[in-house]
Amino acid sequence: MKPIFIQAKDGEVSEKVVVGGDPGKIKALSKLLEKPRLINENRGYLVYTGNYKEHMITLAAHGIGGPSMAIAMEELGMLGARTIVRYGSAGSLSANLKVGDLLVVEAADHDNGGFYSQYFGSKNIDSSPDPKLRMALEEQLKASGLSYHKGRVFTTETFYAEDENFLERHSKAGRVAVEMECAPLFTLSKHRGWKSAAVVLISDSLVEKDNALLSNPAEFNKISEKGAIAIFDTLIGFE
Repeated sequence: MKPIFIQAKDGEVSEKVVVGGDPGKIKALSKLLEKPRLINENRGYLVYTGNYKEHMITLAAHGIGGPSMAIAMEELGMLGARTIVRYGSAGSLSANLKVGDLLVVEAADHDNGGFYSQYFGSKNIDSSPDPKLRMALEEQLKASGLSYHKGRVFTTETFYAEDENFLERHSKAGRVAVEMECAPLFTLSKHRGWKSAAVVLISDSLVEKDNALLSNPAEFNKISEKGAIAIFDTLIGFE
């Protein structure tokens, strides 16, 4: 099967891929690669391939939510992607997790429905990252001198459907952040035989409304770049 939306040629996508929801962030991170080439911009699925320390790496925007993530991942898989790290954003559900913090995702809970029922029916597919890839990310973050948190997230299928009990319900269940794509990535990876993991950058908080770091985009972007470089270093050393 050939991809429909990501109009790239064979050999243009690396086996090792970093994905994120925001095309603007993917474009910015592409500048960290040597000689990055834009190989797709159709339908907003921005895809760049370049070199990092003489290793080929692809960066790709997967859009928002499970369905968009699934399209991007299926087509990147058709083009050769085999090890995928999501580097996206999340909202904090914990007072210990501040805006600008990095979170290594240990598991992604979700409501069965939509994407999950279409792919897996009533089967309970494990929605956790590849353990070796997750541990490699942790080791590299430490080696890079970056502090990080670990925890379980809730992957939601909606952005504006939070009720007044949302924070309490999910924090009591042990979830430290909320986002929209980790569970689809992890479950689809297990289904297709890929290895995947995720590091998310906390971009807002449902606990603390004073997100001062967001008023300093230069500092926020600096943290984002350092996290991306640690992920690149993890990928090029991971087998």
